[in-house]
Amino acid sequence: MSHETNRRSYILPYLTWGNYNTLMKLVSPDLSDPAAFRLHVLMHYYKYGWRSAVDAFGVKKSTLYDWKRVYEGSGRKATSLVPRSTRPHSTRKMTTDPKLVEFIKAMRWDCGNIGRNKIKYFLDEYARQEDLTSYGTTKIGLIIKRKRFSFAKKKQKHKTKPLTSRVKRSPRETVPGYIEMDTVHLWVLGRKHYFITALDVVTRFAWVSLAKSPSSKQTTLAYQEFERQYERKIRVVQTDNGSEFLGEFQRHLEDKNIKHEFIYPRSPKINGYVERFNRTFFKEEFLYRHELDIKEQAFTQRLTKYLIWYNTRRPHQSLNMKTPVEYLKTLE
Repeated sequence: MSHETNRRSYILPYLTWGNYNTLMKLVSPDLSDPAAFRLHVLMHYYKYGWRSAVDAFGVKKSTLYDWKRVYEGSGRKATSLVPRSTRPHSTRKMTTDPKLVEFIKAMRWDCGNIGRNKIKYFLDEYARQEDLTSYGTTKIGLIIKRKRFSFAKKKQKHKTKPLTSRVKRSPRETVPGYIEMDTVHLWVLGRKHYFITALDVVTRFAWVSLAKSPSSKQTTLAYQEFERQYERKIRVVQTDNGSEFLGEFQRHLEDKNIKHEFIYPRSPKINGYVERFNRTFFKEEFLYRHELDIKEQAFTQRLTKYLIWYNTRRPHQSLNMKTPVEYLKTLE
């Protein structure tokens, strides 16, 4: 760091001007940039005179003598040069009519924290009846804020269980039973369709369920369908942080003593096995070829037929050209 660099800007945290001045008064005037500058100007003044100080530092003569007066009046204490607040001693105060204030309070109490724009409509009518001058929306808002006219209780959001179990990298498993799940969204003719996919990372056994909505109930039904097809013990289920993998679905896994792992946000590579299945196999091999027929009943039959072919007939290079079912039998 160069010696010409202002080191204080690197040492001190970012502070607003008022808090900065307060900190300088409490710590030391030597750390205060304005105080150090003023003291330096005064030392130059004492040595070379006021003309040289004004020309060298670009300050007014009156300002220089104000600093000198304060500095010498304090017994030449450096703390006296710390800038003080420029807030006026007397400030304007908002005047209000008790009747109008009480009317605003009653409106907020009876109408459930009604907004200031709507209050003004009724306040103008009330002011005309009482022969008073009404208030603008800005003043109404200030009255509500300063008088704390907020009476309706805010609805508390449902707190879900914190996601404490997270995985940092893609799983490297050798024993079947580690499942990755994901949700696929597809727009067809202005309508959004949802598919819930599940895949075993070791055997590549996969299943897809068409869901009515991305909810925890639909995810639970899709998982149960995968269990019936897989017919093996499941140890871990890994998902992203979507709401469809919480609630009822998470409770279902806890009831069966199955560990639920979450990936980190914006880290789809950790869920790489099921993501690859979604793109290469499911979308390219099947979905894009039959997407216009999703509404038809035959679509589910074709989907089931494809998944059976994928698990029992299609060879996988990652499984040494075996099918998922064949590879699963070699591990028994």
